Amino acid sequence: MAKILIVDDAKFMRKTLRGLLTENSHEIVGEAADGYEAVSQFRDTHPDIVFMDITMPHMDGLAALKEIIGIDPEAKVIMCSAMGQQRIVMQAIELGAKDFITKPFEDARVIETVERILA
Repeated sequence: MAKILIVDDAKFMRKTLRGLLTENSHEIVGEAADGYEAVSQFRDTHPDIVFMDITMPHMDGLAALKEIIGIDPEAKVIMCSAMGQQRIVMQAIELGAKDFITKPFEDARVIETVERILA
């Protein structure tokens, strides 16, 4: 079981991920709608994994990823991207993201990614 922080400006996406992850015995320790909230909640909750949307208002996922890696270089961040964001995804991996999933995502791929990152 992992403690997970979900970061996405779309409430629907947060709800969908929350349902899928809790069904698979993971604990959701927080949800954030932008990068500022993500960094704050990361500091407060120390999650095992962060699901981070790339495109968000106020502070985007790349900026939040940089801050989180600055707090904890071992942080396990999985970026969530729309199709066609490969350049940004590669940038995120270079900055320290452990993996990415593409929206709309397949449930099995999300769970497989979590299990691989925890292994």
